Amino acid sequence: MNIFSRIFKRIASHKLITAIIVIIIGVVAFFGYKHLKGNENTTRYVMATVSKGNIIVSLSGSGQVSASDQVDIKPKVSGDIINVGVENGQEVKKEALLVQIDDRDAQKAVQDAEISLETTKIALDQAQGDLKNSYEEGFNKITDAFSDFRIIMSDLQSILFGEVISPPYWNIDIYTYSTNYTESSENNIYYKSYHNARSSYEKNLADYQLVSRSSDENTIESLIKETYQTTKILSETIKNINNLIQLYEKTLKDKNLTINPIIDTYLSNLSAYTDKINTHLLDLLSTEQTIQTAPVDIKSKELTVKQNESALLDAKEKLADYSIYAPFDGVVAEIDIKNGDSVSANAVIATLITNQMIAEITLNEVDVAKIKIGEKVTLTFDALPDLTISGKVLDIDTLGTVSQGVVSYGVKIAFDTLANSIKSGMSVTADIITDIKQDVLILPNTAIKTQGISKYVELVTASDALKQQLAANVSGVALPIPPTQQSIETGISNDTSTEIVSGLKEGDIVVASTVSSSTSSNSSTTNSSQTQIRIPGVGGFEGGR
Repeated sequence: MNIFSRIFKRIASHKLITAIIVIIIGVVAFFGYKHLKGNENTTRYVMATVSKGNIIVSLSGSGQVSASDQVDIKPKVSGDIINVGVENGQEVKKEALLVQIDDRDAQKAVQDAEISLETTKIALDQAQGDLKNSYEEGFNKITDAFSDFRIIMSDLQSILFGEVISPPYWNIDIYTYSTNYTESSENNIYYKSYHNARSSYEKNLADYQLVSRSSDENTIESLIKETYQTTKILSETIKNINNLIQLYEKTLKDKNLTINPIIDTYLSNLSAYTDKINTHLLDLLSTEQTIQTAPVDIKSKELTVKQNESALLDAKEKLADYSIYAPFDGVVAEIDIKNGDSVSANAVIATLITNQMIAEITLNEVDVAKIKIGEKVTLTFDALPDLTISGKVLDIDTLGTVSQGVVSYGVKIAFDTLANSIKSGMSVTADIITDIKQDVLILPNTAIKTQGISKYVELVTASDALKQQLAANVSGVALPIPPTQQSIETGISNDTSTEIVSGLKEGDIVVASTVSSSTSSNSSTTNSSQTQIRIPGVGGFEGGR
C-alpha cells in the first residue's frame, strides 16, 4: 500500500474531522481570495472637463414640406401704424419693409436698458478699481504702522528696561517691587506681554521686508492680516504697561513718596501710542474687511451686468418687432390698413402670395408655448439625409386642435434658402432654437447631480499633469484622493450639456460617471461557488448553496 492509499484510508476513517478541516480550508481560501481580489472592486471613475463652448437649446417637431400659395402676415406687437410701405398687388422682395408700427416706447426701453447696462458696468469697474486700490492702500497703511512700531518698541524697551528710576535696576523691577508684585521680572505678566509683542513685531517686520507693492494680492492680504494681529498684541502690551506705571505712581502718592518726573513723560508717551495704535487697528481692519467683502460685491455686480445685457438684448429684439418685413419674395394680395390705424398682436394685417415652400409642423401645447415667431430653425429631410437648411418660424396657430385629449398647434416655417431637390410633401424635421449661449462653461449632464433643490458635482483634486491623464481616460480610473462634493449654479441645458454659472472654473475635472468591477467579480464569484470539492471516502462538500 503506497503512501497515498494510507492517507485516503485514514481520511475515510475520520469523516467528521475531515469535513470540518475541509470547511475551514474552504472558508480561509474564500476570504483569502476575496482579499486578494479586493482591489478589483475598487471604484473607478470616468471624468469630464469643465470647458468653454456654445450651448444650444432647441425643441423638435415633424411635418411636411408644403408649397404655400399665400401666407398671412401678423405683427408680434400691438400699436399704431405710422408707415405702410406697400400696396395691394405690389411685388416685394424678401426683407422688404411692409409696415412700421410706432416704436417710440420700444426705443425708449432700449435707451433705458443701455443706460442701465452702462451704469452697472461703471459700478463694476469702480468696484474692481476699489479692490485694486485697497491692496495699494493696505500696503501704505502697513508702512505707516511700521514707522510707528519702530518708535514704540524702542520706547517700550526704555520704559521697562531702562535704568532711570533707580540705577542699576531695571525700571520694570522698580515698578513691580514698589507695587508688591512678587513675581520675578522674567515671569511677570508685563515682561511676558512685552516679549510677546517683541516676537510678533520682529517676525512681522521680517515678513514686511520681503514684500513690495508689486507683490501678488494674496501676499499683501496675508501681510495685512499679520500686521493687524501684531497691532492688537502691541495694543494690549501698551495697555498693560500703562496700567503698571499708573499703579506704581498711585502707590508712591499714597505713601507720600517722591515721584520721578520721567513717569509723567512715560505715561504721556503711552497715551499717545495708544491713540496711534488704535488708528492703525481701525485702518487695517477696514482694509481687511474691504478686501474680504469686495469679491462678493464684484460678483454681484458682474451678475447685474449680465442681467442688464440680457435686458438690453430683449429690448432690442422687442424693438425689431415693430418693423414688419416680407419673409420671402411674393406679391401683396391684400392689405387693408393705413397710417394711424391701431393693430393688435397676431392679427392678420396683410396676405402675401408666393410660390415659396414652407415646412408645416405640429407641436404640443407645452412646446408651442416655448417658441416665438422669428426664431431660427434647422431643417432636415428624411429623403435627403445629407441636406440641412436654415429657416425661421413664420406663423403659429392661435387656436389649437384637440385630438384624443391632446392639444396641438400648427407651426409654419419659412426656408432661408431653397434647394431644387426639396419637393412638396416631403417629410421634414424642424429643430427650433429657443435659446443659445456662446462661450460659456459647460459640462455633460451626467456629471451634474441633485440634492433637493441644490445641484452639485464631484470635484477631483489633482495636479494639472494628472488631470490631463484623467480626462484622457474614457474607461475609468481609480483616484488617489476621493472626489469632493462641490455646489454649483446652472443655467440653460439641452439633451447632452448644461451651462455652469458658478461654482466651477474652466479646466476643472469632475466625475462624469462611476464604474465598478464588482459585477464581473460577482459573476466570477458566482461561478466559482458552484465548484464541488470531493474527497474519497468523505463524499462531496459543495461550496455554496
